[in-house]
Amino acid sequence: MTVHYERLSSLDNSYLALESRSTHMHVGAITIFSAGSFAKPDGGIDVELLKEFVASKMHMIPRYRQRLVRVPIEQHPVWVDDEHFDIDYHIRHIGLPRPGTDAQLKRIAGRLMSQHIDRTKPMWEMVVVEGLDDGRFALVTKIHHCMIDGMSGVDLMAVLMSLVPTEEITPAPAYEPRPIPNGTELLVRETTRRITGSIGALRNLRGVAANAAELVGSVNDRVQAVGASLSSGWLIPTGRTPINGDIGPGRRFAWADMPLADVKTIKNKLGGTVNDVLLAIVAGTVRRFLMERRDLTEQELDRLDFRVMAPVSVRTKAQAGTLGNQVAMWLAALPIGEPDPVQRLAIVRAETERLKETNQALGAATLVRVSTGAPATLVALGARLATNARPFNMTVTNVPGPQFPLYMLDAKLESSYPLVPLWQSHGVGIAMFSYNGTVSWGINGDFEVMPDLQVFGDTVMAAFDELLEAAKAAPEQRPEAPRPSGPPKRPPLGGTATQS
Repeated sequence: MTVHYERLSSLDNSYLALESRSTHMHVGAITIFSAGSFAKPDGGIDVELLKEFVASKMHMIPRYRQRLVRVPIEQHPVWVDDEHFDIDYHIRHIGLPRPGTDAQLKRIAGRLMSQHIDRTKPMWEMVVVEGLDDGRFALVTKIHHCMIDGMSGVDLMAVLMSLVPTEEITPAPAYEPRPIPNGTELLVRETTRRITGSIGALRNLRGVAANAAELVGSVNDRVQAVGASLSSGWLIPTGRTPINGDIGPGRRFAWADMPLADVKTIKNKLGGTVNDVLLAIVAGTVRRFLMERRDLTEQELDRLDFRVMAPVSVRTKAQAGTLGNQVAMWLAALPIGEPDPVQRLAIVRAETERLKETNQALGAATLVRVSTGAPATLVALGARLATNARPFNMTVTNVPGPQFPLYMLDAKLESSYPLVPLWQSHGVGIAMFSYNGTVSWGINGDFEVMPDLQVFGDTVMAAFDELLEAAKAAPEQRPEAPRPSGPPKRPPLGGTATQS
């Protein structure tokens, strides 16, 4: 009998290690749809039809029917097929009193995101929320970060969505879970894998010697990139702000929408990339919020070293459509002390360019690669040491989506607000998703640290309006980003580099 399992990468495993009572490591989204053929005569949503549709796609995303087991002794987790998979456990249903409001949906989303995902089953959940106005419904989706990153999430959307509306559900092949190894088999197979891998590495030394010059060049590039990545601030604690503090398990959720065309207007008038503009809006938001809601002064803001962590996709074309995490991390020092919105964007531009020149993405990706195969205990220790160092104040991620309508059967996707986890001591995390002409901001906040999270979401729009008005008033030219002379006062700033 042939058994089947797949090892988690060290990066995927780190998301398991980082999880605690107050630090949830799931990503997700709140997606809002028109009712389409899911509408029932009484005005409700046909949840059974939705389950049937999702079930028909499961064979295309095998990870969604897999659970975790651990290798004895070394305790490294592996994926195995769940022989008891039940779609009814993973897709649930909540009804709002009609007509349900956005405020009610946000409260439900925050409550659902406050709960851990069950690790004994496939690590995803989907809650159907019906009762929204105009017959609309929402899906609140949670997926553990060890399964998925932002870019593979977009690939997953391609499985569940279509370019044209349809009412047809294609029957899926019968689910036949592959046999899973018992503890002894896992231990033997993993021990054999380690020995075989070591022998293979020794055999490759002869080939390595034949290409020594090329290898040395590649190694030197990676060593320099690793040095740049580490020296960018990963080992230096960042400043503490009123939106950083001890967080609990509770969450709040807010969102904001802005036209992508207006974001591109700012980019075209002032220079930079779409990502630069979005990071500048984040800087303006934090500045306004800390001054207006947390009573910080100009002088206090100017002294703050405020950094965000920006995931950068290193997924290759060959890896498109695969789950798991293929990302590296950049640190971004945001100029929250700068009062002029145009100058804030110019500073962001200058530092993103410098960050690209230091090739930090290669360095971060190399660090992830060399950790592959490390014992699970060391991965857990390394992950916790990294977060305890507090090298950044907030996570900001930006994922580009399709600029045309998508449908689930014939239900049109109207909005999608992504969610990024809160790390230790982070009161706010921001994820952005551009879809069909709109940049949608999903804002995840700690329940206690950010009781006024919706105000933070409103402040995003105020910072956006401020930068847009400044751009419209600027001369018709693309100014060169200023190049700071001498060593930077703050670590280099980066972005997700996903949109230009």
